[in-house]
Amino acid sequence: MKFLVVGLGNIGPDYKNTRHNIGFKILDAFSEASNFSLDPDRLAFKGVTRFKGRTLVCIKPTTYMNLSGKSVNYWMQTEKIPLENVLVITDDIAIPFGTLRLKGKGSDGGHNGLKNIQNTLGTTIYSRLRFGIGDEFRRGRQVDFVLSNWSEEEQISLPERIEKSIEIIRSFVTIGAERTMSAFNNK
Repeated sequence: MKFLVVGLGNIGPDYKNTRHNIGFKILDAFSEASNFSLDPDRLAFKGVTRFKGRTLVCIKPTTYMNLSGKSVNYWMQTEKIPLENVLVITDDIAIPFGTLRLKGKGSDGGHNGLKNIQNTLGTTIYSRLRFGIGDEFRRGRQVDFVLSNWSEEEQISLPERIEKSIEIIRSFVTIGAERTMSAFNNK
């Protein structure tokens, strides 16, 4: 069985430690924990690993957030990965910092990366791991907030939350979305 694990973010040093790049940060930690590298490839940094008999194709799109669907679609087609085996990791301002929620479908919630994926794939039915970044911004300052660096307090909690995200990825590819949601959501 083959899976596509997509960490959303923006390329370049200006975005490296921003809230919007949590998908990249989680995939970087996953590649380190699983001993594989994410190397430049077509439309993404890509790495492949195996876990419990499954092949995981992991990508960090290089198309920038607003065109993430192009990279997701390309790698789904190239690797012949069905939609039900796709997991997109993204930031979410609608849930408190550090909260992790796996969903099997849903709206884009105003997230431009998810919006582009949905428009490109023509569906809202794909799994996404939403990493809560909170909504500690003044009206009209959302872009500044998501593109800003983590606070010192947040940085203390990040390693544990990233480790939990890795557990969710591994669970998703072994027992599926439904059972993983039951095991991890709201815990």
